[in-house]
Amino acid sequence: MPYRWTDPAATTPEPPLARLRLEPHQSLSPEGFVGFMAATLGFILLPLIAVLGTPILWAILPFFAAAIAGVWFAIHQSRRAAQLTEELTFWPNRLELVRISARGARQDWEANPHWVSLHLHPEGGPVENYLTLKGGGREVELGAFLSPEERAQLHGTLEEKLAQLKGFPGP
Repeated sequence: MPYRWTDPAATTPEPPLARLRLEPHQSLSPEGFVGFMAATLGFILLPLIAVLGTPILWAILPFFAAAIAGVWFAIHQSRRAAQLTEELTFWPNRLELVRISARGARQDWEANPHWVSLHLHPEGGPVENYLTLKGGGREVELGAFLSPEERAQLHGTLEEKLAQLKGFPGP
């Protein structure tokens, strides 16, 4: 799952009850990236063996180098764009959402959990199963990068956690 519950550390006088961290799924690990680039380089350089020692090699080599650089740049940009995180922290008297974009811009939202409502919009939102939290005078989107099935599952999990926080039995 691209989201996980973490154990809140007691680093503050009032440690949080729970913390939920959401991150986009990344199918290519750093080790996988290195392996993919090595294999791509090997396959691209394989045809160059036929022209070793000829002037044709120097005419073709810049195009092969540009292809390798293009693949590296595209994958690197894709991985950088997936560096965004959302962290939802639960305290008895406060719910806090911190979203850090891929460029490092931080957006904060907080509200009293007693007044927070969770909404799942199966249709009519910008995406299928649009998930929002409403409270503190604002409505914020949660997990835009998750799949519709993951947002529906997260909705059920958060509904239970909010019910516990408010002192009600889960749904």
